[in-house]
Amino acid sequence: MIKPLAAGIVLGAALLAPCDASAASKEEIDAKVQEAIENFHKQSSAGKRLAQKAAGMLVFPDVVKAGIGIGGEYGEGALIVRGKSAGYYSTAAASIGFQLGAQIKSQVILFMNQKVLEQFRNSDGWKAGVDGSVALATLGAGGEISTDTIKEPIIGFIFSNKGLMYNLTFEGSKVTRIER
Repeated sequence: MIKPLAAGIVLGAALLAPCDASAASKEEIDAKVQEAIENFHKQSSAGKRLAQKAAGMLVFPDVVKAGIGIGGEYGEGALIVRGKSAGYYSTAAASIGFQLGAQIKSQVILFMNQKVLEQFRNSDGWKAGVDGSVALATLGAGGEISTDTIKEPIIGFIFSNKGLMYNLTFEGSKVTRIER
């Protein structure tokens, strides 16, 4: 029993540890972010319309989540404001509970007004659920997003190449600015 627990702790620590030696360059992040935005727009026309209205869009193209009992996730991305990268960020989270395996997902967080965007940009390490509540978008009939969700100031999407993912959360994810 100790071996899986130890492996989970090591795996979680490895995923969450900052690793500048293997960190992606601005150009690599920008290319992956553009690809993720295109994929997002293809999967949700309602999401695309919301993104066009947003003051800013935080995009994490590849968030790797893995665990054996104890897990973690990590990804790097960019804040897009008026169509351009306005900063680079990492997201990290840890979890405990029944889990075994790994997955890669993409995350998009829309800041729907200037006030919440500025609060995010001025924070020193932003934690979802603490510094800002992220309403996880779900699609209803006809691929539309719930009318309750579109009224929220911060709206999040989690998706993969296979489509929007459900029963996931942003809560507990810490977003930190990274210098490039």
